[in-house]
Amino acid sequence: MAVTKASRRAKIKKRIRGVVHGTATAPRLSVFRSNSEIYAQVIDDVAGKTLVSASSLIKEIATQKVNKVEQAKLVGKAVGEKAIQAGIKAVCFDRNGYLYHGRVKSLAEGAREAGLKF
Repeated sequence: MAVTKASRRAKIKKRIRGVVHGTATAPRLSVFRSNSEIYAQVIDDVAGKTLVSASSLIKEIATQKVNKVEQAKLVGKAVGEKAIQAGIKAVCFDRNGYLYHGRVKSLAEGAREAGLKF
């Protein structure tokens, strides 16, 4: 049976989620990447709540004419700034089965620039 991209990512995602858990002091920064957009959420897994979220669909980011990697960096900065305002200083990064490369790496760098520690 051939291994598809989706099944490969699901397997990696399951392995990552076995290690990365979000708590109240250090919630999980989860990334979802589609072909055209990128989304980020800061999640407290103990309470089961999303604390902060940002995506490339936000009006300030969507109106800018930049490539997807730069757009991901803007989303990272946006989620980082929202998290800092919410009193979150440290997070656990969950790349969600994607390679730490390109848009995912750019989002992480943007969140670090905004002041998040991980």
